[in-house]
Amino acid sequence: MSSKIEKVAVLGAGTMGSQIAGHLANAGIPSMLFDIEQELAENGLKKLTELKPAPLFNPKDIDMIEPCNYKDHVQKIKEADWIMEAVAEKLEIKHKVYKNIIEHIKQDAILSSNTSGIPLDDLVSVLPENLRSRFLITHFFNPPRYMRLLELVRGPSTSKKIYEQMEAFGEGILGKGIVHAKDTPNFIGNRIGVHGGNNAIRLAKKMNLTVEEVDKLTGTIVGRPKSGIFRTTDIVGIDVHAHVSGTSYDNLPNDEARDMLKAPSILNKLIDSGRLGQKTKAGFYKKTDQGILSINLENGEYGPMKKVRFDGYRLAKDHQNTSERIKALYYSDDKAGKYFMEITSDSLIYSANRIPEISDDLVNIDNAMKWGYGWELGPFETWDSIGVRTSIDKMKVIGKDIPSWVEDM
Repeated sequence: MSSKIEKVAVLGAGTMGSQIAGHLANAGIPSMLFDIEQELAENGLKKLTELKPAPLFNPKDIDMIEPCNYKDHVQKIKEADWIMEAVAEKLEIKHKVYKNIIEHIKQDAILSSNTSGIPLDDLVSVLPENLRSRFLITHFFNPPRYMRLLELVRGPSTSKKIYEQMEAFGEGILGKGIVHAKDTPNFIGNRIGVHGGNNAIRLAKKMNLTVEEVDKLTGTIVGRPKSGIFRTTDIVGIDVHAHVSGTSYDNLPNDEARDMLKAPSILNKLIDSGRLGQKTKAGFYKKTDQGILSINLENGEYGPMKKVRFDGYRLAKDHQNTSERIKALYYSDDKAGKYFMEITSDSLIYSANRIPEISDDLVNIDNAMKWGYGWELGPFETWDSIGVRTSIDKMKVIGKDIPSWVEDM
């Protein structure tokens, strides 16, 4: 068994595949970027010079990526120590690709999928037994160069040695923070993230908060990306967020918060009208010649952004470190505090209820949210910040159900 990954074949030259190839180049690892047509592979390569933030550390590293197509170059798969599939999130498409390359995979090569939620058992169903031991899920977050998270998922047949090899490569060569996830829909980061995002949108509408107000309360003031909930959704893509929501909702019939996993109606309204976020220049925000406008969550129309003024925000801003700011905002009695307390409590409870379903420990959940979503503090670090005992008392007053293991602790 080879202990080194010296060359990689990336299958799929879309947004993720091309950027993963770019990040491999950043680490000095040559790759072959495959797509069904040579033009698609070359276009994927070209995007690496156009995207912002830049996927490549050095523009010259693009020479380490060879654009390929399956018809003319499939035999080159045998040169790869790792074959990383990043094609469309449809099982039949992934299976078609696997069947096309199986005979060209060398005996000690690793095969993985960058799926964001398709069960591993479903993925390997078309693979021979000897290849299943060398298969795992390697879920990168977008953009791969800048997001530290790499979720690894192993199946019952995955070789321990292969899994540990990929863990060492991801951490030591690619500079990733490794999170060990279970084979559950959307794994860890997106499972927690989509619940929190949908809940934040639902409560904003219920409490009559504007999108800019919510983004102010869920941004740098609490140690999260300055884009906040709504602008982050625009950046990721409203259609992408809705798709991830659908994966959770459709595949988790017994989730106690299943209704929260369903994409909010405003998302469907935006998608139906072609407003998909930053890539279409209109989503929750719209860039115009008159400046940036924000959407009204009730009627879906745009208007000028309003100045955000909250006593709770000012109280939080007076504190120096993130833990103190989170605590100040959480216990503030104004509208901002009540909103932040509600979404935070729901997120903490939901995270606690996911153990041991998605992870056997809270460290992997905290790391997934820090490395994949840019949080300074993970859910359980946040809970420590606001005080476990005091916050539980407050949650009970407003009718929240506390996970039994947290109360026992």
